[in-house]
Amino acid sequence: MSSDQTPATSADSPHEDRAGRSGQDSPFRSERTARDEAPQYVLPLVVRVERAAPPARTDALETAARAVLVILSDERSLGEGAWARAIRDWQDARIRKVVRRARGAEWRRAEALPGITVTGKSAEVRVFPPVPLEGWPKDLARLQVSGTELDDPEPPIEADPMAPVLWLNPDLEMSAGKAMAQAGHGAQLAWWALSDEERASWRDAGFPLAVRTADPSRWGELTASGLPLVRDAGFTEIAPGSCTVVADHPALRHS
Repeated sequence: MSSDQTPATSADSPHEDRAGRSGQDSPFRSERTARDEAPQYVLPLVVRVERAAPPARTDALETAARAVLVILSDERSLGEGAWARAIRDWQDARIRKVVRRARGAEWRRAEALPGITVTGKSAEVRVFPPVPLEGWPKDLARLQVSGTELDDPEPPIEADPMAPVLWLNPDLEMSAGKAMAQAGHGAQLAWWALSDEERASWRDAGFPLAVRTADPSRWGELTASGLPLVRDAGFTEIAPGSCTVVADHPALRHS
């Protein structure tokens, strides 16, 4: 499932603009801006969904969020790395992420392409460097976007209050693919808002995080907290400007 947002910072020093915390000039906007005129790129994410053993929904969301952080922090995405130009071009336009599903031979073909596979408890998600919106590799372009419906066999345990939590809007119904893309957006906003030291600490710890649906009674408080907030562009599933995720990283909480 695709999801489109608009950034306001560069790839190499995004934390210099902490607008994601204040919401005054968020890197993820639904309004049309000059970035819509730039060449459009998309970050492909492929989730492995085998018929006999599909991943749990929450684990897939968390693994997708970590996959975004892994590629953003990879040395190939930084400086003069092999993926750095693609990352910069992607972030200079809208922040688009598309989640597709694969199984069997489809997954093996996807794994043969340049990218990074991130493994959760039950989920495997492979993230690839950004590609032109209309220029997907054929082995990814043929994969299905729709139908990524996943369930949690058991209710997720309560999130660790000392760890980053990506809170989903309790009033929105999203497919698993859409929610994976939104969780990725939230993780990316948190990453941009952190200092170099804070990002290094998170990376060195293996990007611990949780994705949970917020309690309806607390959602208003979260969206007004100044924490990074994702507003969806509204191209798929939900209305433009919908608040989808609040990125609650301990380093970004107000004292």
